[in-house]
Amino acid sequence: MRLYLVQPEDPRRVRRRRLGAVLAPVALLGVIWLAAAAMLAPKAPVPLPVSAIPAAHGRITYPAGHLPVLDLPGGERRQVRSLLDIGKPMEFGEFVWNDAGVPAGPVWIRVDLGLQVLSVFRAGHEIGSTVILYGAEGKPTPPGVYPILERARHHRSTLYDAPMPFMLRLTPDGVAIHASNVRAAAATHGCIGVPPEFARRLFEQARRGDKVAIIGAERS
Repeated sequence: MRLYLVQPEDPRRVRRRRLGAVLAPVALLGVIWLAAAAMLAPKAPVPLPVSAIPAAHGRITYPAGHLPVLDLPGGERRQVRSLLDIGKPMEFGEFVWNDAGVPAGPVWIRVDLGLQVLSVFRAGHEIGSTVILYGAEGKPTPPGVYPILERARHHRSTLYDAPMPFMLRLTPDGVAIHASNVRAAAATHGCIGVPPEFARRLFEQARRGDKVAIIGAERS
């Protein structure tokens, strides 16, 4: 949905979000967090930092039989075969995309509102990660697990009279993932905004029915 500027937030909250895209490796979903082990709920008793094996193509892989598991809203769980090893902080507007050597397979998307990060998985491997915009107070982005209902490369919102390129609709009332000018101090009316080139690549991967898991800030 159309972006609008919001009042500056509590500096502690802004700092926490920035660190979420910065602190590093084995972490949750491409933005490589030091605290990721708490968020990648492994099948007990697998210590993630020990079982993670750096591999080619800039990613961290996990050995068969010791795959960590992500808990999603509603009790669903997804195994992770590898994560992107980004190795540096991501700023607003930046993204990483690397699907070299990743086989074809089911695609799903994880959005973490607390970390302000979206990650794309294919066949259990993370192939893309980016910093996002999401809904501010009064127009929050709803947590939950949603199938993609509609795809439109050149969508324009009739409600806000605004272009929403590479739109992936998640709810009947218009919450969607789409290309946005991802910048600091901006928010949406509930949609998830991603950089345009990332949106294009995501659009090429995602299909109707693919699942999008949105994790609320309180669970991060």
